[in-house]
Amino acid sequence: MGLLMQLSKKTIGSLPRTVKRPHYDLGTVTVGIVHLGIGAFHRAHQAVYTDALLSEDPSWGICGVSLRSPETRDALQPQDGLYTLAVQDGEGSDLSVVGSVVELLCAPEDPEAVLRRMADPGTRIVSLTITEKGYCHNPATGTLDEGHPDIVHDLANPARPRSAIGFIVEAISRRVSAGIAPFTLLSCDNLPGNGHVLKRIVTQFAEARDPALAAVVRNVASPSTMVDRIVPATTDSDRRAVASAMGLEDAWPIMTEPFRQWVIEEDFPLGRPAWEKAGALFVQDVSAFEFMKLRLLNGSHSTLAYLGYLAGAETVADAMALPGMEALVEGLMRHEVSPTLPQLPGFDLPAYRAELLQRFCNPALRHRTWQIAMDGSQKLPQRLLGSIRDRLRAGAGYDRLALGVAAWMRYARGLDEAGRPIDVRDPHAARIAALAQGIDEPDRIIDAFLTMTDVFGTDLPASAPFRAALIKALDGLLRNGSAATLRSFRR
Repeated sequence: MGLLMQLSKKTIGSLPRTVKRPHYDLGTVTVGIVHLGIGAFHRAHQAVYTDALLSEDPSWGICGVSLRSPETRDALQPQDGLYTLAVQDGEGSDLSVVGSVVELLCAPEDPEAVLRRMADPGTRIVSLTITEKGYCHNPATGTLDEGHPDIVHDLANPARPRSAIGFIVEAISRRVSAGIAPFTLLSCDNLPGNGHVLKRIVTQFAEARDPALAAVVRNVASPSTMVDRIVPATTDSDRRAVASAMGLEDAWPIMTEPFRQWVIEEDFPLGRPAWEKAGALFVQDVSAFEFMKLRLLNGSHSTLAYLGYLAGAETVADAMALPGMEALVEGLMRHEVSPTLPQLPGFDLPAYRAELLQRFCNPALRHRTWQIAMDGSQKLPQRLLGSIRDRLRAGAGYDRLALGVAAWMRYARGLDEAGRPIDVRDPHAARIAALAQGIDEPDRIIDAFLTMTDVFGTDLPASAPFRAALIKALDGLLRNGSAATLRSFRR
């Protein structure tokens, strides 16, 4: 494959007819959106919606910003920002080239270039996929963590920020000084009320910098969204398969599923792309949709990832094939999560649950359980603990949800069931390892984890039924292992 030319504006004309390509002049596209966190999910989701509309209005091109690593910039810049989207199901792949990312920046290398682009009048939206940990907040309260090292740095060095929050507030400050209206903030991360959480955090940060600036930030538009598409990490095998089909090298193609969903609150004072023409749904209040997705899809995903990894399943599809897993996940969604959801008139909830099970079983997606298992301390409050709180208030059962939490604790201790080390990726990995070190009794392990009030709050650790449910679930995992625990759920 090394003899192939690389995908770029110069070589795109040589693609086979079976590969779709942009239906607009790539040279006319200008930046209207700065996206913080230019990872795989954004390039499979928001960038694809935007790409479909650039023939109608080419002023909505995307400047993709990496906040940590230059990896994405280094892969895509030689390709003029172009990349391949491979939509996969059990019948094969549908390939298309996406051209909406027209500029790539690496924030640690040149924060000033990022701030200039964010402060430019042409930038009307700043969107984010920075994962839960990128918000530098307390997941249990949704408030700014003023002790976070990046926040401490950014308050002391506002012109050279490290965090997304620091970049946003400094860019708004520069726009205010130049007489330019603030951009719209558009969070596309899996947080309940993500727009409201983001607004609260940036306002708190601005307040710590300058109360007058905070008064401006408090009025910045920050609509909430719900996003959904499964996007596994790209492998070298994926790159080889795409190159073979394209006849061109692509350093970073994106693999994804046919399903996609984007629900957005309508609040864009400086305008927006007509994303509804590409299938997005605009609503007054996104909360019912995001609760449904966070608790059903993401809650199930985390549960099956921890249990599946511990049982030796490398991918989601492998995990779903384990005896008892599908029954566990279906029961979790139907019996424990669905009763906690707000009503969506006209929405077919049983059909949505069935569709989720089908998506999880897609054999073409090599979505690794280890990838989903990352950052559990940041994800569990939204994905599982909120549902548990609602079940506790209702006096209802939550054994399956408790098993998901216990499986995270079992996983996060850092040794698998054969005693091999697990590469635990979590902002609190070192803290968790220290908490559970040298403890083998389920009750003591649970009590150690429940000291993490930034994850569990103060209410759940004080709940005797919650503690008892976790001890029972963890005891079963430690005694019997994940595979045997799952088999007990077989229909």
